[in-house]
Amino acid sequence: MFEAEVPEDHILGALEDIKVKYDSDDFSFTLENLGGGYQFLTKPAYQTSISILLKQQSQKRLSTAQMETLSIIAYKQPVTKGDIEQIRGVNSDYSVQKLLDKELVEVKGKSEGIGRPLLFGTSEKFMEYFGINSIRDLPQPKDFSKPDNEIGEERE
Repeated sequence: MFEAEVPEDHILGALEDIKVKYDSDDFSFTLENLGGGYQFLTKPAYQTSISILLKQQSQKRLSTAQMETLSIIAYKQPVTKGDIEQIRGVNSDYSVQKLLDKELVEVKGKSEGIGRPLLFGTSEKFMEYFGINSIRDLPQPKDFSKPDNEIGEERE
């Protein structure tokens, strides 16, 4: 109906004002920048109380196999199921299917390789689920701490 252009800095300013308002102790939720957009989310201090109040069941956790598969897809995307199985060393049909069912991964296209296998990558729901805005926000190997003592490490 009204077609007026609003400057981006006005929008960002309004979003910041909303965030400041809902960050106060008067509210059990806040505005967060996630998944390339903004969402109202429950503050961590209120999560348990609200879950009990609403009798929500927590989302089912991902199995170890699903987490391994999802990690490979996230870091190597776009990736074929054959590549995933080569890295994991086991059949990954079930894990890939469950991740597709949960909409954490999606088909990104077809490989140019023999048989033109499907290529998998992460979805927008993946970003929301893990609270990141971009794949670049994933932890990098340098972010992981090394154990104090590794096999084969020389003692001083």
